[in-house]
Amino acid sequence: MFSAIARIFRTPDLRRKIGFTLAVIAIYRLGAHVPAPFVDYPNVQDCIALNSGTTGEGGPVQLMSIVNMFSGGALLQLSIFALGVMPYITATIITQLLRVVIPHFEALHKEGQAGQSKLTQYTRYLTIALALLQSTTLITVARTGQLFGNAGGPCAELLTNQEWYAQLMMIITLTAGTGLIMWFAELVTERGIGNGMSLLIFTSIAATFPGAMGIIWATRGFEVFLLVILVGILIVALVVFVEQSQRRIPVQYAKRMVGRRTVGGTNTYIPIKVNMAGVVPVIFASSLLYIPALIAQFNQPAAGEEPAPWVTFIAQYLTTGDSPLYMLVYFLLIVGFTYFYVAITFNPVEVADNMKKYGGFIPGIRAGRPTAEYLEYVLTRITFPGSIYLGIVALIPFIALATVGANQNFPFGGASILIMVGVGLETVKQIDAQLQQRHYEGLLR
Repeated sequence: MFSAIARIFRTPDLRRKIGFTLAVIAIYRLGAHVPAPFVDYPNVQDCIALNSGTTGEGGPVQLMSIVNMFSGGALLQLSIFALGVMPYITATIITQLLRVVIPHFEALHKEGQAGQSKLTQYTRYLTIALALLQSTTLITVARTGQLFGNAGGPCAELLTNQEWYAQLMMIITLTAGTGLIMWFAELVTERGIGNGMSLLIFTSIAATFPGAMGIIWATRGFEVFLLVILVGILIVALVVFVEQSQRRIPVQYAKRMVGRRTVGGTNTYIPIKVNMAGVVPVIFASSLLYIPALIAQFNQPAAGEEPAPWVTFIAQYLTTGDSPLYMLVYFLLIVGFTYFYVAITFNPVEVADNMKKYGGFIPGIRAGRPTAEYLEYVLTRITFPGSIYLGIVALIPFIALATVGANQNFPFGGASILIMVGVGLETVKQIDAQLQQRHYEGLLR
C-alpha cells in the first residue's frame, strides 16, 4: 500500500494532477471563510457559537442544515461561497427529470458527446438562475433575522447595511461565487484527477466532520466520543459493502460476419447496483419535508395570539428529527423517491432494444419485450433492499440526535456518509486506473 502511494508521487503527471486538485480545494475552503460584503462577521460568528449543535427551536431547520453541510459551513457564515454546490446539484437533478417531460432533452441525451455538451450548458444556465433565486432567499432570511431561527439578539442584526443596493451587491456576489465554484469543478475534472464537483462536495462535508465530532466530545465526554468513532467505522464498512454490491445479469452476443471477419460472440454482464439512486432520494425527501415547516413559518400568529392547531402540529412533529412521526414520514418518502428516481434513470425497454440491435441476449430470455420485462422484474426486486438501506442510513443522524446529542449534520449517516464513501471509492478507482496505465500495477490489489 505504501509503495503504491509512493508510486503516485514518483509519477510526474499524476503528482501534478493531485497537486492541482489540492490547490483548488484549498482556494475553495479559503473562500468559504471570506464574508460577503455588508455582513456583520462578528455577529455571525457569535450566532454560530450560540446555535452550535442545536436543531430544534432556535436552530436551523432541516433543509437549511443540509445546505449548510453541502457548503462546508459557509452558508451560516454568509461567505462568498455561501450557496456552495447546492445550485449545481439541484440544476443537475432538474435536468435529469426534464428528460422525462421534454422530448428535446431526451433526444440530446441520446446524441452522444455533442448532446451531453448541450445538456451541460443548459445545466450551467439553470445553476446561475437557481443561484440568483437562492441568494435572494438567503439575503432576505438574513435581513429579517430568521437565519438562525427566532434567536433574537445579535442574530437579528447580521447585515451592516440593509439598503437595496447593498442587498443587490450581496446577491451578485453570492451568485458569482456559485459560478466560480462551478468553474473550479470543471478545472479539477479537466486538469485534476477528475470528478471535480464530487470532490468539492466531499471537501465541504469533510470540513464539517471535526466540528460535529467536537460537539459530541464536549457534550457527552470522551467515552461516548470513542463509541461514536467505533460505530462510525462499522457504518462506513457496511456502506462500502452495500455501495459495491451489484446484481450482474449475464449477456451473450451472437457471432456475426462483417466482411471476412467474425465479430461478437463475447460474454459480458449488466451491473445493477443495490443502490442505483445514490443520495438523490435523501435530498428529495429532505426538501419535500421542509415545505410544511416553511408554510407554518409564514403563518405565525401575531403577538399575544394562539397559533392555529395545524401550525402547532407541524412545529411539534414535522420540524425536527427527534419526532417519531418525522422519522416515519422521512423514511417512507425516501423509499418512494428511490423507486421514482431509479425508474427515471434506468429504462429497461431502452436497454433491451440496444441489446437486440447489437445481437445481445440474456441466456434463457428471448430478446425484445421479454428481456425488458425481466430487467424490470430484477430492478424492482433489487431496488427494495436498496431503498430500505437508504432510509436506514438517512435516519442515523436523527437517532444520534436523540441518543448522543449530536446535531443533524452528524457525519456518520444520512447524505454525508453516502457522498463521502461514494466519492472516496470513485477517486481511488480513478487513481488506480491511472497508475495501471503507467506502471501496470495499480493502487488496489
